[in-house]
Amino acid sequence: MSRSVPGPRSLYVIGGRQHERVTTEEEQRKFAHAVAVEVEVETGTIDERVVYTPAPEITSSGKLANNVFKAGTLEGDRLYVCTETEILVYRLPGFELVRQLSLPLFNDLHHVYPRDDGTLLVAVTGLDMVVEIDAEGQVSREWSALGDDPWERFDRSVDYRQRSTKPHRSHPNYVFEADGELWVTRFEQRDALCLTSERRIDIGVERPHDGVVRGDRVYFTTVDGQVAIADPRADRVERVVDLNQIVGGKYALGWCRGLLPIDEQRVVVGFSRLRSTRFRQNLRWITGRLGLRETLGNLPTRIVCFDLEAGTVEWEVALEDAGVNVLFSIHPTTGWGSD
Repeated sequence: MSRSVPGPRSLYVIGGRQHERVTTEEEQRKFAHAVAVEVEVETGTIDERVVYTPAPEITSSGKLANNVFKAGTLEGDRLYVCTETEILVYRLPGFELVRQLSLPLFNDLHHVYPRDDGTLLVAVTGLDMVVEIDAEGQVSREWSALGDDPWERFDRSVDYRQRSTKPHRSHPNYVFEADGELWVTRFEQRDALCLTSERRIDIGVERPHDGVVRGDRVYFTTVDGQVAIADPRADRVERVVDLNQIVGGKYALGWCRGLLPIDEQRVVVGFSRLRSTRFRQNLRWITGRLGLRETLGNLPTRIVCFDLEAGTVEWEVALEDAGVNVLFSIHPTTGWGSD
């Protein structure tokens, strides 16, 4: 594996490690440990950085806990990540844990984003809302992802950390800030909703995950392997690139989630191995590729670098042999530059 253009020498990938015994559908959906690894791009070497298991009293409900890092944000030497029920902050490069926070309303968290003023924006996916948390760890603002009262369907007195609220009506999953406005991607509505004004970006092609800002554009992934690039000032998607057409493979690429734009033409994208789910509607897009039975489980969890302009794959690294069976976000280390 080699690179002839400047780019990241190594990347952090965060996600989860599967339970040792996987025989049932529930065991396929849930993970034993949250993990973070560092991937050396040129050689494909993978070094484990963190294996984390939350305390049982704050883990998700069910016969098996679902211990996984959801999407995080890298800011300076701090990596902000979340499990389903807590926020953790690590100091890099040593991954020293410097902060933990868990609140009763934390249900199926999907993303945490630090603002310049020290507050944290959190996608509380299980309650279909976004909250802002102040420096003291208190909720200072709340927004419903459906535009209604965020507590209309929920009870403030309930501890939701060990309760299931699925299926979600909106499933907000990634928060970002552009030109002073706060946004969240909405899985079910296939869009990005502005929380601070009456605006939205229709993504449309499929259900989105990431909303990563680079320069004056926002890059979205959709679960079926497309990258949508939007101008948030115009509230519209300008371009959609179907990664399936670049690869030209027989099978669905996997559950597409995790995105790092390197420059204006290259992106690193994450794919998690497809698994069965009781919410079958979330996998209906596969039938448009080949059909559910034929595509499940064929391609491993991995990261892939695409040149969107050339329509080519620059490199890819498989992750499952290193114990990463699902991934949620990709972040650069400090190792940027040409070889």
